[in-house]
Amino acid sequence: MDPKARTVICIGDIHGHISKIDKLWVNLQSALIPSDFSSALVIFLGDYCDRGPETRKVIDFLISLPGKHPYQTHVFLAGNHDFAFAGFMGLLPRPLDGSEFKDTWKEFEESEEREGWYKGEGFEDMHVQGRRWAGKTRDQFDSAGVEFIGSVYDAGSTFESYNVPHGSSGKN
Repeated sequence: MDPKARTVICIGDIHGHISKIDKLWVNLQSALIPSDFSSALVIFLGDYCDRGPETRKVIDFLISLPGKHPYQTHVFLAGNHDFAFAGFMGLLPRPLDGSEFKDTWKEFEESEEREGWYKGEGFEDMHVQGRRWAGKTRDQFDSAGVEFIGSVYDAGSTFESYNVPHGSSGKN
């Protein structure tokens, strides 16, 4: 007799929308057999921050899951928005080849002025994506006509959710 296959749930692109993840979570609990939900493998595909107004609440929700659902397995992958957020916060591991984070800028320097890369404290040793994330774009809209919220990553709302000014690490 084959053992029952484990339920796998994949969730991506939350982008600071706590109300949407709350609704999705309630719907999953209602739609699945309780034992399947309680033992599920839940894979979050990244992009937890930016765009939506409540990144902080999204992160708090995700952090709380293992305590609230101890028999589930949770996997948290980083999306490009999360990678850039980590780059700004100085949380990326150093390159294994000994290169400097500023070396990541070279290929993209022609975009620096247009994208308004971050030039505040610590920028000299920051990955290009961290600088892009915390900067303030000079253009108000992208090529598709969508309005930027602060940076090319729409990170303004993430800063607001932590009650710090755009481009601030909140360490001051």
